[in-house]
Amino acid sequence: MFGDAGGVLLGKGSPFMKTKNLLEILATPSPSGWEKDGQQLWIKNVTPHADRVESDAHGNAWAVLEGAEAKAPRVMLEAHADEIGFIVRHIDEKGFLAVGPIGGSDRTLASARRIRLFGSKGTVQGVIGNTAIHLRDTSKDKPAEWRELFIDVGASSAKDVEKLGIRVGTPAVFVDDAIEFSDGLIVGRALDNRIGGFILANILEDLHADKKRPHASTYAVNAVQEEIGCRGAQMAAHRIRPSVAIVFDVTHATDTPGINVKEHGLVELGKGPAISHGAANHPLIMQRLIEVAEKHKIPLQHEAVSRSTSTDADVIYTSRDGVACGLISVPLRYMHSPVEMISLADAKNAAKLAAAFIRSIQKSDTFRMLD
Repeated sequence: MFGDAGGVLLGKGSPFMKTKNLLEILATPSPSGWEKDGQQLWIKNVTPHADRVESDAHGNAWAVLEGAEAKAPRVMLEAHADEIGFIVRHIDEKGFLAVGPIGGSDRTLASARRIRLFGSKGTVQGVIGNTAIHLRDTSKDKPAEWRELFIDVGASSAKDVEKLGIRVGTPAVFVDDAIEFSDGLIVGRALDNRIGGFILANILEDLHADKKRPHASTYAVNAVQEEIGCRGAQMAAHRIRPSVAIVFDVTHATDTPGINVKEHGLVELGKGPAISHGAANHPLIMQRLIEVAEKHKIPLQHEAVSRSTSTDADVIYTSRDGVACGLISVPLRYMHSPVEMISLADAKNAAKLAAAFIRSIQKSDTFRMLD
């Protein structure tokens, strides 16, 4: 399934998967609570590179690669599988649908956009309506509130909508699938955080291809429902009981006009993955990541976190008795929009860093602050 992609190599020669694999993953809608199709595709991708693949009642999925040492640390690699979207709240007698957000959807971007609704009879095309500039008082223009937005599916009555298999509670996402952009960039919806699941699959392929197994066992988790409260990761961490965790997500690239880097820090597209310091990030894990990056000449950027990472790391590191956790982020422009942008080089280096980190773990490593 995965051919030679060229470019940056992981470990001892395992290739980074072809861009077409990522584009297929991104084209599979997975709004929070409806991740099944995306998870089935992810399982298909990782099964050849794992000793076993497991899942739970809510759709969290994880692939296991047993380590060479039974008592070595158990490492959980985690990314979230879900994306933001929309949900039908009401259907009026003329067939127009009131809409609300799933997760952190940006209502200022919603008007006059094409969407896909996932009803009981299959996918239905729709648009989020927008009153023409000729027909409204532009002196009072402001972004529409959620209660003012509506979906038009071309129906003339509530019964017509019902015939399409759409009801209150039907989810939807923007139409905008990802495309290859210039200079190794990818643009589209759901890069937050489908790129994380893609990185997990690459790490597994790399570790599985190496005849020498790492000391530590690896549990690569593609978790559900991060965008609505980090719920899937909390379930998975409780069940797997890792002693070490590395979380993969995206972070804001702050290298575009209008962003105050003194307030938000400087993270640049194409300059390598970013690691965070503070909050959920265990100092010994972060130091090991820095050492591994220096040894393997992997470019690295740094972020400061004063309280919360706003990622699954926040619920993983407090699981049970506490987990030594680190966060590796792929810089991303225009987060929670249909034109999210990442550099594949940053994703490749994130995978390379994590694979080298796992190989660095010895049976004696505890990552305990007071040992």
